Amino acid sequence: MLDDVPRDPFADDPDDPAAALGDPDDPEPLTTDERDEAMTDLADVEVFRSLLEPQGVLGLVLDCPECGEQHYFDWELLRGNLRQMIENGQPQVHEPAYQPNPTDYVSWEYARGYVDGVIDTEEHH
Repeated sequence: MLDDVPRDPFADDPDDPAAALGDPDDPEPLTTDERDEAMTDLADVEVFRSLLEPQGVLGLVLDCPECGEQHYFDWELLRGNLRQMIENGQPQVHEPAYQPNPTDYVSWEYARGYVDGVIDTEEHH
């Protein structure tokens, strides 16, 4: 099946520049701080979803540091990616949203501000 795939030019090369990256099928476990951050992010996503989904928000838009573009994630994909990170040390591979309507998504900062506003409003009533 993979016979027509070109041979890795660095196969069996002790100076393979990608060797330092490790085996992609064997990710490094998260550090305690990274795991705590992912757990916090997962909790945040749950709160964001509970408050924003009833307002018609389908998920979050995140800036990708690798490609410089924005990626749109629905709530389930966000949850799945964070759970995968916590359990396996890396997010699952996924298909990007197909022609998402940007008005259906908000930034992490917007979601955080919205939640903070709701909390402030509830504390003052």
